[in-house]
Amino acid sequence: MKKIFLFLVIAIIFTACGEECYNAPQPVVFEFVNSNDENLITNGTLTLYNIQDENNTSLQLTKTDDDKVILEKVGAYNGTKNYTFYSNVKVFEFSIQSSEFKGGCDGYQINKLTFTGINIDVTDEKGYYKIVLE
Repeated sequence: MKKIFLFLVIAIIFTACGEECYNAPQPVVFEFVNSNDENLITNGTLTLYNIQDENNTSLQLTKTDDDKVILEKVGAYNGTKNYTFYSNVKVFEFSIQSSEFKGGCDGYQINKLTFTGINIDVTDEKGYYKIVLE
């Protein structure tokens, strides 16, 4: 009887240890500058801005202390979605291509951002995208 009880306890412990976890995609961070590399939020040029998805739903944006803009809660899908950035300076479009990954935890990762529009100069600055708006 002791052996059966010990076996059941061990079996329950090993089956209960498998934790489920989920990793959300990393947020996308933008810095908007002019051709002189001046931050447009800091200098007061960029005062109104928002981003909408392809269904015309506004997305959550957070301004950081150093006047960058964080686009949160995007990329949790397989495939490509289109977005439009609206502001008092310029309107442009971009798309985010994401895919599911499985590892220690399930989740999604952003594979590629593609920007389209006239006079859009974008640089990947290791952790954020610097976008020159004229």
